[in-house]
Amino acid sequence: MKTVVVAMSGGVDSSLTAALLKNQGYEVVGVTMQLESDNFHERSCCSSKEIEDAAAVAEKLGIKFHVVDFREDFKKNVINYFVAEYLNGKTPNPCVRCNKKIKFGKLFGFAESLKADFLATGHYARIVFEDGRFKLKKAKDFYKDQSYVLYNLTAEQLKKILFPLGEFSKNETRAMAEKLNLHVAHKKDSQDICFIPNNDYKNFLQNFAPSADALQAGEIEDTSGKILGHHNGIANYTIGQRKGLGISAECPLYVVKLDAENGKVIVGKSGEVFSKSLSVTNVHWIYKPDLSETLQAKIRYGFKTGECTITEFKNFLKVEFLEKQRAVTPGQSIVFYDNDELIGGGIIDKIFN
Repeated sequence: MKTVVVAMSGGVDSSLTAALLKNQGYEVVGVTMQLESDNFHERSCCSSKEIEDAAAVAEKLGIKFHVVDFREDFKKNVINYFVAEYLNGKTPNPCVRCNKKIKFGKLFGFAESLKADFLATGHYARIVFEDGRFKLKKAKDFYKDQSYVLYNLTAEQLKKILFPLGEFSKNETRAMAEKLNLHVAHKKDSQDICFIPNNDYKNFLQNFAPSADALQAGEIEDTSGKILGHHNGIANYTIGQRKGLGISAECPLYVVKLDAENGKVIVGKSGEVFSKSLSVTNVHWIYKPDLSETLQAKIRYGFKTGECTITEFKNFLKVEFLEKQRAVTPGQSIVFYDNDELIGGGIIDKIFN
């Protein structure tokens, strides 16, 4: 009998994952990661209430259950990273970082220490074996597809990971969980960033690093260099933002750049929010394609993919889209696809109009 460690967050997705795998004949071991600090809010995926729900599901299923303490690793690799990126004028994606360093880093290592054959999660994505190799593909349900946050997985890891929900929609997941009498069948999904209460990242940053340069007042300029007003810290703004700028103009203005070096927020007209090319660092390929071919890329979770070409340099990639993309944001991940296969990604560094 094959053994699978299931990352159980206390929600319906991971609970059904454990139930399905047990019914398929695996020896299932449930594991919940303790990441909680005083900042975690009730509807996060990692609160103490979630641990209780995960333990209750494990007991109902009759499977072994562990709680692993990754609080220090989470603070070091996710929270500190999140803060540092914002204070450098970038907009990070902590879920991508958590998947790389914690779920498929520390937790993957824990599963190996138990001699488990597989690690499974409730992500909506698919792993298939085609053309002599394992491929990571989008979920069947376009609206729930979570492949974007998984691009840091390796080809070797794909052999040892299971995503049982990749073939289902969220409604199907809830219906199956209800049929199995799982008490979390209709539990609300976790929302926002798990360590940011009420999604108020501005207040979080202010409490975490109140004297940081990125939280100090500065000038708001248009793209010609004209001063239009003042801001309350570049970390409080994001690319594409229109509301809350506190300036008046003849036409709507949007944040088009955060100048961390000079402490300025740069704004422009609607058309200036769109960019056609960008540079990418921290590149990771699951499967490196022929870069002379046109690929597809997504610049943010929930966005549609756009066709692009890629030029490789020593320390970065230059990506050029066939059609301009709105609000390309340094610090966010760009993820590359070959049709429905996710092949790699990296971090957006610079934007070129």
